[in-house]
Amino acid sequence: MEGDEPSVRAGLDRYDVAILAQLQHDARLSNAELSARIGLSAAPTWRRVRRLETQGYITGYRAEVDRRRIGLGVLAFVRVDAERNNAAATAALEDAIRALPEVVACHYISGTGTFELQVVATDLDAYSRWTMDTLFRLANVKDIHTRFSLGEVKAGAALPLAHLGPATA
Repeated sequence: MEGDEPSVRAGLDRYDVAILAQLQHDARLSNAELSARIGLSAAPTWRRVRRLETQGYITGYRAEVDRRRIGLGVLAFVRVDAERNNAAATAALEDAIRALPEVVACHYISGTGTFELQVVATDLDAYSRWTMDTLFRLANVKDIHTRFSLGEVKAGAALPLAHLGPATA
C-alpha cells in the first residue's frame, strides 16, 4: 500500500521496532524498564515481546563474551571448497560444520568456494592442529583457504533497523 511506513509493510509498527532496538542494545532490560523506554505500558510491551519471539523476530538472548579474555586469541576466516556440490553432500557438510564449536559462524557463499567460516582458536598452533585433525577430515572437504584477523574493528553489532521506520513514539 502506498504511503504506508516500511515497518507496517514488514508487519512491525514503531513500538515493535523500538522493542527490537532496545533489546539489541541491552537484552537484560526488565519489562518495566523496556516499557518505560518505548513509551508503552508494561502489559502490552510484554505481549509484544512474546509475539516478536513467537514470530521469529527475536531468536534468542545471550551474553556477549570477549573471546580474547577467555583465551581465544585467533580469529580465522576460512573458505572451504567442497569436493562435490550436490544436495546430499552439501547437507552432510553443513551438519558437520554446525557441530564444530570452534566455528562461530558459517555462510554458504557465492563465487569461489562453498562456505565461509569464522573460526576461533587459542593460538596459531591450535588452529593448525584443528585444521589438520578436524576440518580436513570432514567428508567432502576439498581445500581450505585461511585468512587471519589482525585486529577487530567492529563485532557483535546490533542490526540496523532504520529501514523498518521510526522506532520512537
